[in-house]
Amino acid sequence: MDSDHHWVEPSRALELRWGRYNDRYLAGLVLIVGGGLQLQGSNTWTLPLLLIGSVAHATGWAIMPASGWRRFVAVVPASGQLWLLLAGPFAVWSLTVPFLCWLLVRHRPLRSYVTVLFPLANGFILPQFFTEYSDMLPALAISSVVLVASAWVARMLAVSPERTKPKSLPSPSQSR
Repeated sequence: MDSDHHWVEPSRALELRWGRYNDRYLAGLVLIVGGGLQLQGSNTWTLPLLLIGSVAHATGWAIMPASGWRRFVAVVPASGQLWLLLAGPFAVWSLTVPFLCWLLVRHRPLRSYVTVLFPLANGFILPQFFTEYSDMLPALAISSVVLVASAWVARMLAVSPERTKPKSLPSPSQSR
């Protein structure tokens, strides 16, 4: 990238109605991931934890810094997908749903959506090796690495010359 330009995260450039970007981003991410883990760690003996995990997950999507409609669109499919994972490793393909929601909420350009192929491929490869629900922990760990790597690749694809803003030039009095 040219040294005269720098890229600004599209959601960071939004004017927020409440809170600070970093606070909302961190809290949203912690609630999304933590709520998902809470729900996955639940069982029929811990039903209240299912509710707590679901509410935390949905709240995380709702407070992420993004355009309001993007957050609203992401909450329902991403939260519903969590329940699909309770079926075990055969359902890890469904992690493409929250990944698509992540791309939407992070305002990624269309070209970055090609990275959906990584979690989708992961979802078809892992069940070949992990078949029982007791294998869910390693399957989720591997899937998490794939999701995070895919999100970073999507971010790299989002950074391009046409999406960068010129750095402010020094005033004539500063250049002397």
